[in-house]
Amino acid sequence: MTDPTRRNVLRGAAALAAAGGLVGTGTRAAVAAPPTPTAHRFPFLEGAFAPVTEELTAFDLPVTGRVPRELNGRYLRNGPNVLGLEDPRAHHWMLGDGMVHGVRLRDGRAEWYRNRWVRSSQVAKKLGEPYPGPVPPDDFPCNTHVIPYRGRVLTLQESGPLPYELDEELNTVGTYDFRGTLKGPLTAHTKFDVHAGELHAIAYYPTWDHVRHLVIDPTGRVSRTTRIPVADAPMIHDFALTEHHVVILDMPVTFDPAGAERGDIVPYVWNDKHPARVGVLPRKGGTVRWFEVDPVYYSHTLNAYEEGAEIVVDMTNFEAPFFVAGNGSGGPYGASTPRLDRWTIDLRHGRVRTRTLDDRPQEFPRVNEALVSRRHRYGYSAASAEMAQAYMAVDGNPPDRAFSNALIKQDLLRGTTQVHRLPRGAAASEAVFVPREHSTAEDDGYAIAYVHNPDRGASDLVILAAQDFTGEPVARIHLPGRVPLGFHGSWIPDA
Repeated sequence: MTDPTRRNVLRGAAALAAAGGLVGTGTRAAVAAPPTPTAHRFPFLEGAFAPVTEELTAFDLPVTGRVPRELNGRYLRNGPNVLGLEDPRAHHWMLGDGMVHGVRLRDGRAEWYRNRWVRSSQVAKKLGEPYPGPVPPDDFPCNTHVIPYRGRVLTLQESGPLPYELDEELNTVGTYDFRGTLKGPLTAHTKFDVHAGELHAIAYYPTWDHVRHLVIDPTGRVSRTTRIPVADAPMIHDFALTEHHVVILDMPVTFDPAGAERGDIVPYVWNDKHPARVGVLPRKGGTVRWFEVDPVYYSHTLNAYEEGAEIVVDMTNFEAPFFVAGNGSGGPYGASTPRLDRWTIDLRHGRVRTRTLDDRPQEFPRVNEALVSRRHRYGYSAASAEMAQAYMAVDGNPPDRAFSNALIKQDLLRGTTQVHRLPRGAAASEAVFVPREHSTAEDDGYAIAYVHNPDRGASDLVILAAQDFTGEPVARIHLPGRVPLGFHGSWIPDA
């Protein structure tokens, strides 16, 4: 049998199922079926989601306002941008070929904009380019995140493929395996603890009977791997990290071997028989302690921290059920729009308290990265009308507030929010916080995000002063093309 690729895994190649070792083989998961669409639309290929067809390079970008001179670096954001699609019925948004969009800022100028596909073997073939060297197992053009790591720029994907490294101008260098020490999948959502100099990950794979906690030490090597037994091969897209613990979110979205054998595009289903639970693992390794919770679908964690004998986790959640494979619309389908929740894990009494912090539709929560695993006060998220509507397509009924575009700043100490409202059609991507040089206050800095400009039919990089969040942007950098709605990004300061 040839090595399975990520696309084979997600599409459920029968050869992979025949390889044996599938969790749950011999039993059938109890799955909830998504509603049948009433009209055949593909919202994840339209409007703000529509893929761009060209790689662009532009210099000396026009700016409304003034770019802060202290912002010297690159803002990069990754996302799916399918290349050479022949049949929309065979496409899923989360399987689109990764494309990174970047803006270079230096000395008060917007020096350049570039967008580049991640050159996996598949993308290189589509573009008619050679692929250097042997093709790695599970090869895929990572489309979910892009992060700085010890002088490198890495694009990330979960459940299989190695990260791809990019150079300073977004050209693909090749895969990266942490000096030969990464044996198997990483994750799309690593957590870097600046205090310890450690990069953490929770990795999963559909043929495993466990998930893995990986620790990459300050030398850049995977120094410890802890295997955590789980049933049904759940999808674990994100996790949380505190000073002494790792928080694992095991929810009822699980691998479907029958769907894999059928060739389903994304053989992951809502599994009513899979208990929803939260695991707490000591960062140094050991035994996981599990806590049952009511089923939801968490999408992303904002951050987590310890408060005495309690662990506080802030995250965005969808109401149950949630259908990763969607309902024929080419993307996920939710029973609700996502909201910001807080889960407090009481280690002394063995229970989890949950409450909603903000029920306004919002996604992609981010924190000041210096506070990952430590107590935070502020968080930043995005509300995008087209994303809310697409997630509830084709026959969903989103609330009125889902039809607005905004960037949101949460003050979690005071329980207040500030909303930077955007015009109709101004679809907002994730907002990343960039601290000011020598700042001492947690929110002394900037929130930056790609926002569609409906008047130009292109995107702007919007820079907000975080302490004047509802005010006029400090700068709007006008890009030569669109940045489709996608996933996650990072600010990469000059060394």
